[in-house]
Amino acid sequence: MIDLENLTIKKVHESLKSGEYTVRELVDTYLKNIEEKNKELNAYLYLFTDIDERVKIAQKMFDSNEATLMTGIPMGLKAIIAKKGQITNASSKILENYKATYSATVVEKLEKAGVIFLGSTNTDEFAMGGSTENSAFGVTKNPVDTERVAGGSSGGSICVVASDMALVALGTDTGGSIREPAAFCGVVGFKPTYGATSRYGAYSMGSSFDQISPTAKTVEDVEIVNSFMRGEDKYDMTSLPDEVWKQNVKKEKYKIAIPKILVDGSDEDVKKSFYNFVEKLKKAGHEVEDVEISILDLGLAIYYILIPAEVSSNTARYDGLRYGTKIDGDDLWSTYTKTRGQGFGAEVKRRIMLGTYVLSAGYADKYYEKALTLREQLKLELKKVFESYDFILTPTAPVIAPKIGSMGDDPMTEYLLDVFTVTANVAGIPAISVPAGLTENENMPVGAQFMAGWEKDDQLFDVVKKIK
Repeated sequence: MIDLENLTIKKVHESLKSGEYTVRELVDTYLKNIEEKNKELNAYLYLFTDIDERVKIAQKMFDSNEATLMTGIPMGLKAIIAKKGQITNASSKILENYKATYSATVVEKLEKAGVIFLGSTNTDEFAMGGSTENSAFGVTKNPVDTERVAGGSSGGSICVVASDMALVALGTDTGGSIREPAAFCGVVGFKPTYGATSRYGAYSMGSSFDQISPTAKTVEDVEIVNSFMRGEDKYDMTSLPDEVWKQNVKKEKYKIAIPKILVDGSDEDVKKSFYNFVEKLKKAGHEVEDVEISILDLGLAIYYILIPAEVSSNTARYDGLRYGTKIDGDDLWSTYTKTRGQGFGAEVKRRIMLGTYVLSAGYADKYYEKALTLREQLKLELKKVFESYDFILTPTAPVIAPKIGSMGDDPMTEYLLDVFTVTANVAGIPAISVPAGLTENENMPVGAQFMAGWEKDDQLFDVVKKIK
């Protein structure tokens, strides 16, 4: 019997290499776990139809001594990342049975390395939300406490890792979508520098914010997956050249800033776990200081003006005329409005309307252009901070995972969950959420988030690995 709970990529690699078990036996163990758990947790929407083929390819790579560290590794794949020939529906009725006609660049890279993608994981519809309650196919439950949300929008990807239904998984992070659920479920979630990994093949929500991102139980596993993903891509003009990663100079001790005024708004249990984590950093010899970072408190406002604007633009393609669900009306206009009206959920429609409004004549200057200006000011402010400090540290979320349904119909309650995470996406800097302990009262996971300067991704891995 394979002990899934304590597996890591390196342990799996050594076991497969030595013949302790085969790729088939490993995958079948995960598939059995999925069969037992997924009905309750609702983390996978579909299992992929080419698993058997991929198992044979991976085993052949081991048999011929061509295996990489990622060969045979079972992974989950968020439902907005395309895999050729497989249903990739973004958890939306408008794409319910849509099969991708090509694979995302990161999927191609990982499959070339021998990865076995097990299935499509649940998400808030088109990644719009922080709880997976906005999925057209039901909420993903938190494996730590099934009365609570797993978080979002990459809740399914986080859940399959936390519940041992995959060793690692891919999600996306547009405003905290990999980090917030990672904090809620007690695993690691990493958002790379904008451009570090190709966005080609991920359905666009906010094109200047989105990043495909890995999650795992350990920082080392996240780092390994990231190393196979990142790199320049001719299909993504925003992707960064490989040379930029050579500047990551690792240090013995790091200097860390905490924006205390912002952190003070968190729940008391979250703050207690967070500051216990801070004490570990201090004991490890790192220098931690409270700082005031002007404009940081405006990150949420900037985000929720710019994101709906980009959503409004990116969702225009889903009209029922070219692909996806089509609901016939009496004429072209009614076909278009019925398709979008019934195909999109409430949160997607809300963001489309808000984004269209802030881009409209008479309001673009008042809202959209002003938010763009503040975005640049935020970047300048962060640049000053990173001249003096290596990292900014906050809780990942101000609360523990909310109970399912507890946020009701008020979108602002859910938006406020992003208060610490959106800054990294607005600025394009890398950030990582790591477990910071459990709360005393509820015994629920709390995450700590490190943000680093542009292209300092490897330093984030280094500082976390130094924590004992």
